[in-house]
Amino acid sequence: MEELVIIIAKALVDHPEDVTVKTLEKDRFVVYELSVHPEDVGKIIGKQGRIAKALRTVVASAAVKMDKRVTVDIIS
Repeated sequence: MEELVIIIAKALVDHPEDVTVKTLEKDRFVVYELSVHPEDVGKIIGKQGRIAKALRTVVASAAVKMDKRVTVDIIS
């Protein structure tokens, strides 16, 4: 799942070398903290948060098979 977040994020940004993901797990809940270059934060969030929402939807859909709740937090 972490690789999915990295692949999608690297495709969207100008500085793919600065994309990192940190995973935090608690019982049945997983948080992926996505960190990107400061200039790329707007590209990851998108207009009115549409790209961030789409990213979270894709990850949540893929997590159904894991039987866990998943979210993506964007950290600059």
